Amino acid sequence: MTETPQTKPEIEFPEGPAPTELQIVDIVEGSGEEALASSTVDVHYLGVEYDTGEEFDSSWGRGESINFPLRALIQGWQVGIPGMKVGGRRKLIVPAAQAYGTSGGHPLSGKTLIFVIDLLGVS
Repeated sequence: MTETPQTKPEIEFPEGPAPTELQIVDIVEGSGEEALASSTVDVHYLGVEYDTGEEFDSSWGRGESINFPLRALIQGWQVGIPGMKVGGRRKLIVPAAQAYGTSGGHPLSGKTLIFVIDLLGVS
């Protein structure tokens, strides 16, 4: 199956232990404006837990993209999105320390997360 930034991505269940470092994989390279650390990004995204493959969040499920200042997002996004170009699709595998922390009150604390992000715009 060919994935394009216009369709909801499918994430294959990962094999092996969760990585301890942020993994950045370009699925589709964009050709538009490049996201910077200071950018506000317009994205479609899908998030699943690494260990279970269970989807925990998706802008696709809400039927609309979201717009965020990168500096307001989890560290994995702050590090993993800059350099991405509009029109691109990127997979981030984010260890707990760069997601919602290794422990604490958030339901996703202590979990490695996988995101597939489509960059629709930057400002």
